[in-house]
Amino acid sequence: MLATSTLHAQTLDYDHQESWKAIHDSAQSPIDIPTREAKPGDSLEPQDIRLNHANAKLDVVDNGHAVEVEAKGPEAMIRGRHFKLVQFHFHAESEHTLDGKHFPLEGHFVFRAADGRLAVVGVMYREGPANPLATKVLGALEKDGHGELSPTDISVLLPKDKAYYHYLGSLTTPPLTENVEWYVLQTPVSLAPAQIAQFRARYAHNNRTLQELNGRPLIRFPAASVAATGNRAATASR
Repeated sequence: MLATSTLHAQTLDYDHQESWKAIHDSAQSPIDIPTREAKPGDSLEPQDIRLNHANAKLDVVDNGHAVEVEAKGPEAMIRGRHFKLVQFHFHAESEHTLDGKHFPLEGHFVFRAADGRLAVVGVMYREGPANPLATKVLGALEKDGHGELSPTDISVLLPKDKAYYHYLGSLTTPPLTENVEWYVLQTPVSLAPAQIAQFRARYAHNNRTLQELNGRPLIRFPAASVAATGNRAATASR
């Protein structure tokens, strides 16, 4: 089901995306997020995205179409439901846009529930102070495009900001499976210009074209939080 974690070293033709076929195509991702059109979420519903035990052993790989990091250990409570982090990977430029604006890079943190349901947390990255974990991830790729990292706090790649946009969409690589829960965080995380350049040196165009919203609900949760428990608080600039 997870194309990005099971098809290592498989290239994708981003210049001819029209050849990608989905079984269903009415609820695809990514989308542009018109922020003023997003409807407020129900304040009585669970809203938090809470990352537990954020220290994780990481396996970094260039899978042929993205820089991917497989994570062992982190769990999350997403709107009151339990998920496990499977992997995270990066797209350049960002796949989602906010009010039509692309960011230089977007990270997708892919979570899976016990019943197989997928939730993806999207993080935008902009130029600013360097990120210590990004340095380690990029360094792990220097030898043969693969490397392992000892238990590391992954929360430094997530923002502290509490707001996100939520909709139902799909995987953004084949098989483009739908019924994926998307949580696109409003506030970006900073990476040094050199770090962004290093990611883009590997993949400068691995972002899927924008898809139509087709009437799907787009919800804004300003009171939600991205938090980490079970480890020290992140101290990196975000």
